[in-house]
Amino acid sequence: MPTTEKTIKMLGLQLPTDPRWVNIVTMNIEEILTDHAYCEQKATSTAISLIVSFPEYTELVQEMVKLVKEEISHFKMVHDLILERGWILGRDRKDDYVLAIIKFFPKGGSRTTQLVHRLLYAALIEARSCERFRLLSEALEDKKLAAFYRNLMVSEAGHYAMFIGFARQYGDRKEVDEKWGALLAFEAEVMKDLSTG
Repeated sequence: MPTTEKTIKMLGLQLPTDPRWVNIVTMNIEEILTDHAYCEQKATSTAISLIVSFPEYTELVQEMVKLVKEEISHFKMVHDLILERGWILGRDRKDDYVLAIIKFFPKGGSRTTQLVHRLLYAALIEARSCERFRLLSEALEDKKLAAFYRNLMVSEAGHYAMFIGFARQYGDRKEVDEKWGALLAFEAEVMKDLSTG
Protein backbone atom coordinates (compact mmCIF):
# COMPACT_ATOMS: atom_id res chain seq x y z
CA MET A 1 0.00 0.00 0.00
CA PRO A 2 1.50 3.40 -0.99
CA THR A 3 2.49 5.79 1.80
CA THR A 4 -0.35 8.21 1.04
CA GLU A 5 -2.97 5.46 1.35
CA LYS A 6 -1.38 4.19 4.57
CA THR A 7 -1.43 7.66 6.10
CA ILE A 8 -5.04 8.26 5.05
CA LYS A 9 -6.13 4.89 6.45
CA MET A 10 -4.26 5.36 9.73
CA LEU A 11 -5.86 8.77 10.30
CA GLY A 12 -9.33 7.76 9.12
CA LEU A 13 -9.38 10.46 6.44
CA GLN A 14 -11.50 9.58 3.41
CA LEU A 15 -9.87 11.79 0.81
CA PRO A 16 -6.21 12.72 0.29
CA THR A 17 -5.17 16.33 -0.17
CA ASP A 18 -5.23 17.39 -3.82
CA PRO A 19 -1.62 16.97 -5.11
CA ARG A 20 -1.89 20.44 -6.70
CA TRP A 21 -1.85 21.87 -3.17
CA VAL A 22 1.73 20.68 -2.69
CA ASN A 23 2.81 22.26 -5.99
CA ILE A 24 1.32 25.61 -4.96
CA VAL A 25 2.95 25.42 -1.53
CA THR A 26 6.42 24.56 -2.84
CA MET A 27 6.29 27.69 -4.99
CA ASN A 28 5.31 29.92 -2.08
CA ILE A 29 7.12 28.87 1.09
CA GLU A 30 6.74 32.29 2.71
CA GLU A 31 2.96 32.05 2.57
CA ILE A 32 2.80 28.47 3.87
CA LEU A 33 5.08 29.31 6.80
CA THR A 34 2.88 32.27 7.73
CA ASP A 35 -0.25 30.11 7.54
CA HIS A 36 1.49 27.40 9.53
CA ALA A 37 2.55 29.84 12.25
CA TYR A 38 -1.06 30.92 12.73
CA CYS A 39 -2.22 27.29 12.78
CA GLU A 40 0.16 26.64 15.68
CA GLN A 41 -1.12 29.76 17.43
CA LYS A 42 -4.73 28.62 16.97
CA ALA A 43 -3.89 25.14 18.27
CA THR A 44 -2.47 26.81 21.39
CA SER A 45 -5.67 28.83 21.77
CA THR A 46 -7.80 25.70 21.35
CA ALA A 47 -5.96 23.95 24.16
CA ILE A 48 -6.33 26.99 26.45
CA SER A 49 -10.03 27.25 25.57
CA LEU A 50 -10.61 23.60 26.50
CA ILE A 51 -8.98 24.23 29.89
CA VAL A 52 -11.15 27.31 30.50
CA SER A 53 -14.37 25.68 29.26
CA PHE A 54 -13.99 22.24 30.89
CA PRO A 55 -11.88 22.63 34.04
CA GLU A 56 -13.56 19.70 35.78
CA TYR A 57 -11.97 17.21 33.34
CA THR A 58 -8.69 16.97 35.21
CA GLU A 59 -6.88 14.56 32.89
CA LEU A 60 -7.83 16.68 29.88
CA VAL A 61 -6.64 19.84 31.62
CA GLN A 62 -3.28 18.24 32.42
CA GLU A 63 -2.78 17.17 28.81
CA MET A 64 -3.90 20.54 27.46
CA VAL A 65 -1.31 22.30 29.62
CA LYS A 66 1.36 20.14 27.97
CA LEU A 67 -0.15 20.83 24.57
CA VAL A 68 -0.13 24.61 25.10
CA LYS A 69 3.62 24.44 25.78
CA GLU A 70 4.25 22.23 22.77
CA GLU A 71 2.13 24.22 20.31
CA ILE A 72 3.57 27.59 21.34
CA SER A 73 7.06 26.12 20.96
CA HIS A 74 6.05 25.02 17.44
CA PHE A 75 4.86 28.56 16.75
CA LYS A 76 8.28 29.87 17.80
CA MET A 77 10.02 27.30 15.60
CA VAL A 78 8.00 28.37 12.56
CA HIS A 79 8.47 32.05 13.38
CA ASP A 80 12.23 31.48 13.66
CA LEU A 81 12.24 29.83 10.22
CA ILE A 82 10.44 32.87 8.81
CA LEU A 83 12.98 35.25 10.36
CA GLU A 84 15.94 33.11 9.20
CA ARG A 85 14.79 33.64 5.63
CA GLY A 86 14.68 37.41 6.08
CA TRP A 87 10.88 37.57 6.14
CA ILE A 88 8.40 38.77 8.77
CA LEU A 89 5.23 37.10 9.96
CA GLY A 90 2.41 38.11 7.63
CA ARG A 91 -1.22 38.73 8.52
CA ASP A 92 -3.57 35.91 9.44
CA ARG A 93 -6.02 34.87 6.72
CA LYS A 94 -9.38 33.21 7.17
CA ASP A 95 -9.19 29.44 7.04
CA ASP A 96 -12.02 28.25 4.75
CA TYR A 97 -11.35 24.62 5.72
CA VAL A 98 -11.78 25.14 9.47
CA LEU A 99 -14.71 27.53 8.99
CA ALA A 100 -16.52 24.85 6.99
CA ILE A 101 -15.67 21.97 9.34
CA ILE A 102 -16.83 23.59 12.58
CA LYS A 103 -20.34 24.04 11.24
CA PHE A 104 -20.97 20.29 11.12
CA PHE A 105 -22.24 19.58 14.64
CA PRO A 106 -25.33 21.47 15.86
CA LYS A 107 -24.80 24.06 18.59
CA GLY A 108 -25.92 23.34 22.14
CA GLY A 109 -26.46 20.03 23.88
CA SER A 110 -25.03 18.87 27.19
CA ARG A 111 -21.58 19.92 28.35
CA THR A 112 -20.33 16.42 27.55
CA THR A 113 -21.77 16.62 24.03
CA GLN A 114 -20.16 20.03 23.47
CA LEU A 115 -16.83 18.68 24.72
CA VAL A 116 -16.98 15.61 22.49
CA HIS A 117 -17.76 17.77 19.45
CA ARG A 118 -14.83 20.07 20.17
CA LEU A 119 -12.51 17.11 20.68
CA LEU A 120 -13.61 15.55 17.38
CA TYR A 121 -13.04 18.82 15.53
CA ALA A 122 -9.57 19.04 17.07
CA ALA A 123 -8.80 15.41 16.19
CA LEU A 124 -9.82 15.99 12.57
CA ILE A 125 -7.78 19.17 12.18
CA GLU A 126 -4.72 17.42 13.64
CA ALA A 127 -5.25 14.42 11.34
CA ARG A 128 -5.41 16.61 8.24
CA SER A 129 -2.36 18.59 9.39
CA CYS A 130 -0.46 15.32 9.86
CA GLU A 131 -1.35 14.20 6.33
CA ARG A 132 -0.31 17.54 4.83
CA PHE A 133 2.94 17.69 6.79
CA ARG A 134 3.82 14.26 5.40
CA LEU A 135 3.24 15.58 1.88
CA LEU A 136 5.46 18.58 2.56
CA SER A 137 8.19 16.42 4.10
CA GLU A 138 8.33 14.42 0.86
CA ALA A 139 7.88 17.24 -1.66
CA LEU A 140 10.09 20.05 -0.36
CA GLU A 141 13.57 20.31 -1.87
CA ASP A 142 14.74 22.33 1.14
CA LYS A 143 16.12 19.49 3.31
CA LYS A 144 15.87 21.46 6.55
CA LEU A 145 12.21 22.27 5.96
CA ALA A 146 11.46 18.71 4.84
CA ALA A 147 12.95 17.31 8.06
CA PHE A 148 11.09 19.95 10.08
CA TYR A 149 7.76 18.85 8.62
CA ARG A 150 8.56 15.16 9.08
CA ASN A 151 9.12 15.76 12.80
CA LEU A 152 5.92 17.77 13.10
CA MET A 153 4.00 15.07 11.22
CA VAL A 154 4.78 12.64 14.05
CA SER A 155 3.72 15.22 16.61
CA GLU A 156 0.39 15.89 14.86
CA ALA A 157 -0.34 12.16 14.68
CA GLY A 158 0.07 12.00 18.46
CA HIS A 159 -2.27 14.96 18.94
CA TYR A 160 -4.89 13.33 16.70
CA ALA A 161 -4.72 10.12 18.75
CA MET A 162 -4.98 12.08 22.01
CA PHE A 163 -8.05 14.07 20.97
CA ILE A 164 -9.92 11.08 19.52
CA GLY A 165 -8.99 9.09 22.65
CA PHE A 166 -10.44 11.75 24.97
CA ALA A 167 -13.63 11.96 22.88
CA ARG A 168 -14.11 8.20 23.25
CA GLN A 169 -13.24 8.35 26.94
CA TYR A 170 -15.69 11.12 27.84
CA GLY A 171 -18.54 10.25 25.46
CA ASP A 172 -20.43 7.06 24.65
CA ARG A 173 -17.98 5.07 22.51
CA LYS A 174 -20.52 3.86 19.95
CA GLU A 175 -22.09 7.30 19.57
CA VAL A 176 -18.69 9.00 19.36
CA ASP A 177 -17.53 6.61 16.64
CA GLU A 178 -20.73 7.23 14.66
CA LYS A 179 -20.20 10.99 14.94
CA TRP A 180 -16.57 10.62 13.95
CA GLY A 181 -17.53 8.64 10.84
CA ALA A 182 -20.11 11.25 9.86
CA LEU A 183 -17.62 14.08 10.42
CA LEU A 184 -15.01 12.32 8.26
CA ALA A 185 -17.54 11.90 5.44
CA PHE A 186 -18.46 15.58 5.69
CA GLU A 187 -14.79 16.58 5.69
CA ALA A 188 -14.22 14.62 2.47
CA GLU A 189 -16.95 16.70 0.80
CA VAL A 190 -15.38 19.90 2.14
CA MET A 191 -12.02 18.83 0.69
CA LYS A 192 -13.66 18.19 -2.70
CA ASP A 193 -15.35 21.59 -2.66
CA LEU A 194 -12.14 23.39 -1.70
CA SER A 195 -10.08 21.61 -4.36
CA THR A 196 -12.54 22.56 -7.11
CA GLY A 197 -13.32 26.07 -5.80
